Amino acid sequence: MKNMGLGEDYILRARRRLKAIDTLFAEKGWADVVRESQEAVELALKGLLRRCNVEPPRIHDVSDVLRDNASRLPRPVAVALDEICEISRDLRRDRELAFYGSEDLTPSDFYREKDASQARRKARRVIELVTAAGE
Repeated sequence: MKNMGLGEDYILRARRRLKAIDTLFAEKGWADVVRESQEAVELALKGLLRRCNVEPPRIHDVSDVLRDNASRLPRPVAVALDEICEISRDLRRDRELAFYGSEDLTPSDFYREKDASQARRKARRVIELVTAAGE
């Protein structure tokens, strides 16, 4: 890893996405809230890994990498690691479906306010933990 500023950039961009998520929520774009929440969590966690000198893999859920490197994580993150990994896995599961849908599922019809509210809350929680761990 040569670009040490990249991790901080990922985290900054994840924090900015929270504003976009709030806008999508206000517009009742439930599927888009779910998708953007996953992307925000992914960016924040990859930024965290870079902060800890771990090259993040090019996959959407880095839970296993976080667990493998738990000893390198800042204490506030390590204490909440199970919760963080569960959030990452949960949001990853909906990533493509929320964006593309499928032949038998239209994202705008499938996702509801409750789904969006949960995804937004989860994204905010992970980003707060990652941000606090770097302060």
